[in-house]
Amino acid sequence: MATRLNDVVVDAADPAALGRFWSELLGTRITGESSDEVDVAVVEGVELVFVPVPEPKVTKNRLHLDLASSSPEEQAEIVERAKALGARPVDLGQRGVPWVVLADVEGNEFCVLEPRPEYRGTGPVAAIVVDVADTWVQADFWAGATGLTVVNRTAEFASLRGDAGPWLEFLHSDDPKRGKNRVHLDVAPAAHDDQTAEVARLVALGAKVIDLGPGDWTHVVLLDPEGQEFCVLSPR
Repeated sequence: MATRLNDVVVDAADPAALGRFWSELLGTRITGESSDEVDVAVVEGVELVFVPVPEPKVTKNRLHLDLASSSPEEQAEIVERAKALGARPVDLGQRGVPWVVLADVEGNEFCVLEPRPEYRGTGPVAAIVVDVADTWVQADFWAGATGLTVVNRTAEFASLRGDAGPWLEFLHSDDPKRGKNRVHLDVAPAAHDDQTAEVARLVALGAKVIDLGPGDWTHVVLLDPEGQEFCVLSPR
């Protein structure tokens, strides 16, 4: 049995507006919209999910998206389209780098990458990037959680990839986690698998269950080995 990456969940003040921003930027469709969430396709099997929260964003996100481009011209076009939709440049100390750092309409950081051969075929999102203290521990845990394969690993950077879709990458950071993450991952068992058994398997890999939620919740909230929140959805 194994869970797989299903969603990137983003806390939002206005999920509808943020969903429209990302749908138009990625050139993908909104697949669901309600008062509880707005869903935007990334590639088949992976979505961005925007959920309403009252708390404002106050610090740099520990998880961000890297967008793919196939040429310098396309990179520039994506940057200009993002700005036209309301994104703004962000200074995180980067100097002389070939990628462009922006923030969306609610201040969530993302990067528009220069063309890189390894990201051909990923779709509009090249990678989901997570700040971590220990790239080795996190890469091993998340390989077990997602079924993705570790293809690069150093003390500073680790990459996981599957047959298609975004890579999952871990970037070493000395910044401590401050409060609940505003962006987190959801994983899901296959339709024929058992959610309770999958939660137990992830706990054995180093996760911790922190909140079973209201009785009508169909997902289970856990912490990964570094205390970053994620959810195990019902089988699908």
